[in-house]
Amino acid sequence: MTVQRLPAAGLTAAPRSMPDGQGRGLRRRTSLPRLALLLALTTALGGCVVVGPDYQKPNLSLPTKWGSGTASKPSKPPELSQWWRRLGDPMLDELVNEAVAGNLDVASAKASIREARASYRQTVGALFPSANGSAGADRGKSGGYVSNQFQAGLDASWELDLFGGNKRAVEAARYGMDAAEEELRATLLTLIGDVATNYVSARGYQARITLAKRTAASQRETAAITRNKFEAGGATAADVATAEGQASSTEAGIPSLEAAYAETVHRLSVLTGRAPSALVDRMKAPKPVPAPRLPIPTGIPADVLTARPDVRLAEAQYASATAKIGQAEAARYPSASLTGNIGTSGAKLGDLGKGSSISWSFGPSLTVPIFNAGQLKAAVEVTQAQRDQSFIAYQAAVLSALEDVENAIVALAQERIRSGKLASAARSYAEANRLASTLFQAGSSSFLDVLTAERSLYSASDARIESRVAIATDYIALNKALGGGWDGAIDSSRPVIVDKRTGPHLARP
Repeated sequence: MTVQRLPAAGLTAAPRSMPDGQGRGLRRRTSLPRLALLLALTTALGGCVVVGPDYQKPNLSLPTKWGSGTASKPSKPPELSQWWRRLGDPMLDELVNEAVAGNLDVASAKASIREARASYRQTVGALFPSANGSAGADRGKSGGYVSNQFQAGLDASWELDLFGGNKRAVEAARYGMDAAEEELRATLLTLIGDVATNYVSARGYQARITLAKRTAASQRETAAITRNKFEAGGATAADVATAEGQASSTEAGIPSLEAAYAETVHRLSVLTGRAPSALVDRMKAPKPVPAPRLPIPTGIPADVLTARPDVRLAEAQYASATAKIGQAEAARYPSASLTGNIGTSGAKLGDLGKGSSISWSFGPSLTVPIFNAGQLKAAVEVTQAQRDQSFIAYQAAVLSALEDVENAIVALAQERIRSGKLASAARSYAEANRLASTLFQAGSSSFLDVLTAERSLYSASDARIESRVAIATDYIALNKALGGGWDGAIDSSRPVIVDKRTGPHLARP
């Protein structure tokens, strides 16, 4: 690579004396035509070279279908828009909207976008000239004579982007802005998944608590019947103790379920940006565990490259790291800038605009790195290593996304099979419990058969509720893995903190 030098003919030195001795020793370094020529040449030079590698989208080899799928042809594209609405629970829909509006992680991610956009504008500003004005006034006394002195001036400079270092910085900042936006989308995806998961868990705990209380009450009735039979001589004291112990054992599990339910409600409240107890009253009335409409289309593995915000985030970070190589590479080459200033002074304000009081200068400067003990070359190698790490992180994000989808497909399919078996078991145990109770009351069966049937029915019914929760949770996990997040409008242009009169606090929509 060659560096073009500015022609010496563009610079002249012609001393000119100014009236009243002002501006003595200043030189007009170039005439206006040559000044225009110099500016044109340096501008053309600044736009001809951009060093460093250009970003190219990675070309990854991906499978054509999901390995866990049973279909012989690829599935239809996933339906990710507002996927949580297909759980059929209006309260869940409301909580998702409230979480998007009030969650603190979302507010932080929106502030990060504003920071990235401001950094981008700041970096773009380095491509343009800068100018600074100055003014001053002095009043003094010397030899009994009081005098005034007024000054005004303007300084301007422009760093010519000879080898595209500033352009690469702008490119990196633009990708950084993309990364901040993808970070917000990833935060929203995680948030919606967490809200849905905790809501489903809360409804599951409510159902299990109701089942446990109903079962304990039934077992208390069985214990009372057993005591009556014991008093009538139809049962033993051991039967009475065993019946009461089983009822107490079922009741002992209720506090743990109540605690777990409270934790999920508290988590839901915090996810919406509220105090932990904010949703306690609102969630108090039990509702069924949401049941998704199944099966759902999963598309092809390549879809995750465009649908998953964490994958797009990793790609934007890789692109930004690539641009920073050129930024570091440009620092190894010469840099040029144009500087100029104009100043005027006078004993009165009216003298500032007079030609006799005006002085100015203009000229280019060139800086060439000669010896820096390999620091600049090492800086390039640092950015190259960071680029390599970013590319590896991108590949890891893709593989992790594929793994998430494969795991979610398997988990959902197997849980549906398990749920069907549990439903069949619950029906069988319910019939066994009915028959055992009838035979015991008729004196045709032992009390042990009754206790065993009650215990088995409770376990099967509780497991069935847990399975319904697991199916909904796996459905949520699959939509998250496929990249289903928030696709509505998010305003990240305004500050999230209001600091007027009442002190800093979050702005509420």
